[in-house]
Amino acid sequence: MARLIFVHAHPDDETLATGVAIAHYVSRGHDVEVLTCTLGEEGEVIPPELAALAADRDGALGPFRRGELVGAVARLGARLTLLGDDGHGRPLWRDSGMAGMPSAHHPRAFAGADLDQASTLLAAYLRGRQPDVVVTYDAGGGYGHPDHIQTRRVVQAALSTLEVQDRPRRFFEVVTPASWVPADRAWLADHVPEDLGLHVPGGLEPYAVSVVDDAVVSHVVQDHCAAERQAHALGAHRTQARVFEGYFALSNDIAGRLAGREAFVRLDPASGARLPRDGANWGTGLLVDAR
Repeated sequence: MARLIFVHAHPDDETLATGVAIAHYVSRGHDVEVLTCTLGEEGEVIPPELAALAADRDGALGPFRRGELVGAVARLGARLTLLGDDGHGRPLWRDSGMAGMPSAHHPRAFAGADLDQASTLLAAYLRGRQPDVVVTYDAGGGYGHPDHIQTRRVVQAALSTLEVQDRPRRFFEVVTPASWVPADRAWLADHVPEDLGLHVPGGLEPYAVSVVDDAVVSHVVQDHCAAERQAHALGAHRTQARVFEGYFALSNDIAGRLAGREAFVRLDPASGARLPRDGANWGTGLLVDAR
């Protein structure tokens, strides 16, 4: 049995980006942890009855989202840790908001966190936990969110300071193979009813920065049973997401598919450089050796 740690920026990222992999390895008896860096204090709120929680009101959204996070991680079957927990269930840093938002200037904004301080905290945690696998975002933060980019920086800096014997055997970034994007968009076009008012991305719309050529991908986790657990976990994040049969929508009302598959690139833990995959095909799981 192996220990896997998934490092994320905000509540719901763990489920949206890696929920299938988390549930997959939990179901196989592995020790799986989610480490979250902020409580997502700048998130928007979907349900009208929870509008008072909005970030520009009285600061109640962070604690509420912590409760959602606890519920989601429990539904996935993993354990939860907050980076730099202050002893009151709050990380040392808070959500910076999207690029250009005034919240980025908050003194606790994670995007502006001291890299040495944050990476030292994470390195101490990893040294104590001795994971076999660490997973986080690509260098572009999935879709460019400043906190996602900072999370990758902090993880990489932490790993680079660890002694060789303390580093995880495998380090991965989350990506999307380019071939999946048109397939998922076509599926959504066929399955999302027009009367829901959701936007289904079309063929000419740009791809997220995490989309890579298929040849770059080293590993894929595909598990439709885990996808059911992912959808159940995403339902715990009700301030942020609406969950439907096989798809979801965030506050932007853009439909996204829950396809039961996630892709990764194996990295060098010391440098963060992408490693070439082993052979012509993707590995079938994060624990497959891809030297």
